Amino acid sequence: MREQLPALVTLLAVLLMFGTAFAVGRARGRYGIAAPATAGHPAFERAFRVQMNTLESVALFLPTLWLAAHYGFGYWAGIAGLVWLAGRSWYALAYLREAARRGGGFALGMLGWAATLVMAATGVIRALLAG
Repeated sequence: MREQLPALVTLLAVLLMFGTAFAVGRARGRYGIAAPATAGHPAFERAFRVQMNTLESVALFLPTLWLAAHYGFGYWAGIAGLVWLAGRSWYALAYLREAARRGGGFALGMLGWAATLVMAATGVIRALLAG
């Protein structure tokens, strides 16, 4: 299980992205906002921002997760990834309800990402110095 934790986190991140896309689609239908519009009802706009912010965050998170795993921190990167997932899920749910309440989830997600970034950088620097 320890070796597969980054892969499990990756699959869960994909499911989170699907969930945010689903929320946008549902909001489009509920509030009558046809694609390609990205503005309208405030609840739709929150769902859209959650999806876009999640995609932006995933683009930073996944490479650092896999670099950390590749360079010997697989288990701890997976744990940090679970922290990131918890934070991003909290962020998404809070933002969908009320934008001002997203801060705690954002902070937790950033903590998880920062941990993978430090592990990835440590691994890459070690490999460069050894090679």
